[in-house]
Amino acid sequence: MEPPSKSSLIHTAALRRTLLVGVVGPCGSGKSTLITGLEKHGYTCRHIAQEHSYVPAMWQRITKPDILIFLDASFPTSTARRKLTWQKKDHDEQYRRLSHARQHANVVIDTDDLTPEQVLKRALDYLQSAA
Repeated sequence: MEPPSKSSLIHTAALRRTLLVGVVGPCGSGKSTLITGLEKHGYTCRHIAQEHSYVPAMWQRITKPDILIFLDASFPTSTARRKLTWQKKDHDEQYRRLSHARQHANVVIDTDDLTPEQVLKRALDYLQSAA
């Protein structure tokens, strides 16, 4: 396999700077951690707090991302990661509020059994394949 050409690398770097990546998911799914990792790789990202909004398409209206990444996390995982004192119905309500974004996500990553590094790798793999 040939290494990428210099012009290909320049194009890829420019694309990363102009591409807006939105990240959504329930509390404790790893949104902030993923965004930090993607930004270190040169991507422009927005944390979209869709899980707190009653407006189903808020993620589209306010942020208008080119790529939308949805991070899945179960109730037990979210609760353990964030040490949340909430009930299953609260988690379910976040998923209800996130349903429109999940339906329109370019990629959905289940973070329950993944390390932050593995989540980042999956997101980067998707972004590189979509370029």
